[in-house]
Formats: sequence, structure tokens, C-alpha cells
Amino acid sequence: MRKFTAALLVAAFTTVIVAPPAVQAATPQEEELLLKKKKKLAMKKKKKAEEARKLALAKKQKDKVLAASSAPKCKGFMQCVFGTKRGVRLERNRNFQTASFAGTTSVFAKKSRRTVAWSETKYGPGSIIVRTPERALYYVLGDGKAIRYAVGVGREGFQWSGNSTIVSKQEWPSWTPPKVMIEREAAKGHIIPAFMEGGPGNPLGARAMYIGGTIFRVHGTNNEASIGGAVSSGCIRMMNADVVDLYERVKIGSRIYVYQ
Repeated sequence: MRKFTAALLVAAFTTVIVAPPAVQAATPQEEELLLKKKKKLAMKKKKKAEEARKLALAKKQKDKVLAASSAPKCKGFMQCVFGTKRGVRLERNRNFQTASFAGTTSVFAKKSRRTVAWSETKYGPGSIIVRTPERALYYVLGDGKAIRYAVGVGREGFQWSGNSTIVSKQEWPSWTPPKVMIEREAAKGHIIPAFMEGGPGNPLGARAMYIGGTIFRVHGTNNEASIGGAVSSGCIRMMNADVVDLYERVKIGSRIYVYQ
């Protein structure tokens, strides 16, 4: 036993401790290869960044072209709504007489309506369907036909959808803007009168049909250039000649459906 223990002690003290191999420095050829790889990777990143920049620029240009093509032919809130320049104050005319506009023809110069085929049987005759993306209003005649009118719709942030009924109608309607609208536009520097008598200068045009449960209307406009655009605060606007035609057809209680 003593001999065995002694042998172990001898073996322990005579064991050679082997050090780990030293890290060998890269050769000049290896360093050059590594540098080439780094440069190649940097070039790839730079190329990808340039491609992303070009794509973003192309998208920005495309969006700009689309916005320009769909923009109404007017500038600013006051011109689009009232047909006047910014800063022009529209005052109430106390001598206004509705009958005095009976012979006015210039505000009825244009119309867009036409009879089209209509196959959607879920809407009964007399129904009104507004398709916001299409900028179109349809009045269902029945027997597979409808009248299509071009319309202006709510601008971005003011578009809506739903269904209701026409609860009232008015010829040459007066306009009392909501307080929130007056305050909102005043903050932008736009002057809106608290009240406007009806007439050719009124933004509601020749006729208005009021949509139940909402603050919105289907109405005419004194700015025909806005038809086909998205410029209103949620109302559906029509050319005066078209809104008069629709007004004569629509009855109180008629269903109206607005789709986005």
C-alpha cells in the first residue's frame, strides 16, 4: 500500500503541464481577404440603402401625382365651399327674397345625371345610394334602372357610412354652421359667418335634403368645380341642376345608404 501511494505521488509531481497553443497571428494574405469581405459587405449595405431611398422617392412622387389628379379645382376651405377667396367675409343679406332667385339660370348651368342599369334588388324604388369612392349618388327608379349623379363627398377625416332616412327638405336653404366648425376653421384663419341666408351664394345651393340622425345633408353647391372631389365636412353635395331634379323625386322617409 505504501509503495502504491508513493507511486501516485511520483506520478503527480512528474506530470507535464501542457500549455494551450498560442493564437497564431493572421497572415497578410488572410488580413487582405478579411478586408475585402468587409468592403464587399459595406457595398451591399450601401446599395440596399440607395435602392430603399429610390423606392421611397418614387412612392412620394406617385402619391403627389395621385393627389394632384384627385384634388378639386379650388384652393383652400373658403374657395372650395363658398367659391370665394380666403378672408372674404360673407354677410347676411337682410333684403333677401327667395322668390327673386326663381329665374336664376347661371347656377343651374351644368348637370351630370344619366339613367343607368341597376341590378341590386335589395334597394327598393325611391332609395338613395351614395358610393363615396365612386363619387356617385344613385336614385333607384325600379325595373332595373337608376339615375346616377356625380357628387362631392367628405374630405379625409370627415367621410362616414351608414343608412338612415330623409327627414326634411328645403328649397334655397339657409345655413347655420355648427359652432365646432366655426372654431375649427377660425383656428386655421378661415372666416365663416354664423348664419347665411339661402340663395345662389349660399354653400348649400338650391336644395337640401336632411339625413335623419346626423348633421349631414344632400345639398346643392355654388361651386360646381368641387363636384367629384372630397372637400366637404361630411355632406353630400350636388350640382344645383341635379339636386333640384333629385329633390322633386325624393319623398320624406326615403331610405338613404352611404358607403365608403
